[in-house]
Amino acid sequence: MSAGWLREAADGSVVLTLHIQPGAKKTEVVGLHGEALKVRLAAPPVDGKANAALCAFLAEFCGVSRSMVTLVSGETSRAKRVRVEAPRAEAVARLRALG
Repeated sequence: MSAGWLREAADGSVVLTLHIQPGAKKTEVVGLHGEALKVRLAAPPVDGKANAALCAFLAEFCGVSRSMVTLVSGETSRAKRVRVEAPRAEAVARLRALG
């Protein structure tokens, strides 16, 4: 059974429910924020920079290429859903351990 913010699909992908804090000093996962995983981003929330930084960060965290990370919803919101295709097993285990 996974946490509510981490949904694992039959095709091996995961969908993450996130709460984003743009404009932070550094990019990092900081734990849970209600029913979402909180991520601080060093990128500013202008011209899609925070969304691009989020997808790049999650791609690196999950050990996949940037093209395998898709913003599902929340383009202009702090509340976002992101799909990661075929994340590495150890990355999914680290995600599960967070919540």
